[in-house]
Amino acid sequence: MKHEQFRGILAVRANASGNPAQILNEMTTAFSEFKQNHHGQVRELQAGLDEVNQTLAGMRVGGAGPASGGASERDRTEVNSALRRLIRDGDEAPLASLQTGINAGLSTDSAPDGGFTVVPYLSPVMTERLHAISPMRQLARTEVIATDVFEEIADTGEGGAEWVAEREARGDTVSPTLHKLSVPVHEISAMPKITQRLLDDSTFDLATWLTGHISQRFARKEGAAFINGDGVNKPRGILQYDTADTDDDARAWGTIQTTPTGKADGFLAPTTSVSPADALIDLTYTLKPEYRAGASWIMNRKTAAIARKFKDTDGRFLWADSIAAGEPPRLLGFPVALDEEMPDVGAGTTPIAFGDFASGYIIVDRTGLRMLRDPFTDKPNVRFYTTKRVGGAVFNSEAIKLLRVGT
Repeated sequence: MKHEQFRGILAVRANASGNPAQILNEMTTAFSEFKQNHHGQVRELQAGLDEVNQTLAGMRVGGAGPASGGASERDRTEVNSALRRLIRDGDEAPLASLQTGINAGLSTDSAPDGGFTVVPYLSPVMTERLHAISPMRQLARTEVIATDVFEEIADTGEGGAEWVAEREARGDTVSPTLHKLSVPVHEISAMPKITQRLLDDSTFDLATWLTGHISQRFARKEGAAFINGDGVNKPRGILQYDTADTDDDARAWGTIQTTPTGKADGFLAPTTSVSPADALIDLTYTLKPEYRAGASWIMNRKTAAIARKFKDTDGRFLWADSIAAGEPPRLLGFPVALDEEMPDVGAGTTPIAFGDFASGYIIVDRTGLRMLRDPFTDKPNVRFYTTKRVGGAVFNSEAIKLLRVGT
């Protein structure tokens, strides 16, 4: 951009011979030139601002979180077009051109020589699909990192304090207890294959199909791990932690509190004074008030079929269907999420979880998704080896409670 200073009017006044008409004519000419150059600079400045705004918009496409709304329809179209070129022809240039400049900082796993292509644009699309499948991704806290481990300090003890007189000596008080939470990310992979003939069919939207196919596989695996994962090469699920019936103040940190149903293999039978849902009421009040405002139920559909029949002693159902489209049903006033990874009602099982999962469970995603196109190993098929890294763990055991079938 040119940055020139125009002093034509002053120059006219200095060089004029004193003729008023000549002075006026030269001043008018100088002002016109100044105006024309000024408008040109404004246009150049506007073009520069437009370019910056386009770059920022592209950065939001690659690094958008849940609150940012994800990629625009135009961005999705460009990415799908680039993916189609990669999937059908093995041409990495269009996808690379989208990454250059805008998302160069996010492409830390890029290894062009090895055939891998990092697709940070795909992450928002994948996350939206996973949200629709895995309830834990809707309810839990989610963090995105660029390293292998997410670490956070947790204050798990209450510091001491004491009343003292004006001249009374001050003694030491109990120090707070600090713990470091470490959540490693684990690799999940899928390797679908497509025949070369299908790849040659340009009328088929391969990018949408392939990303949908992979996201379905990843969602099922992740959803199962967030509930039942043992933490070995996968996230650790909420049902894989130690449990106890004791209250928060008496229970070891990291142990999840359980409430018994009162019957060895199910819920109590209804009587005139006792409802089978009494255990659910007890469970809700084991949760501290600061967590109860954001609390939800998680259970599978078979358990939901049992729970929605529960009535209070006056014969009123405790289950309320949603009153607006998109709203979840409610049990005892709290929303219900259905997750088929939760166990059925049976002796010794924990078929219902209740709590503020955003305050209790964390899902850690590593930036980017890696895709390797392999047209050589299994001719005439083309394999697409795709990997993603994700971790998960309970980081606040007081925010999650479990219903235990038993006495």
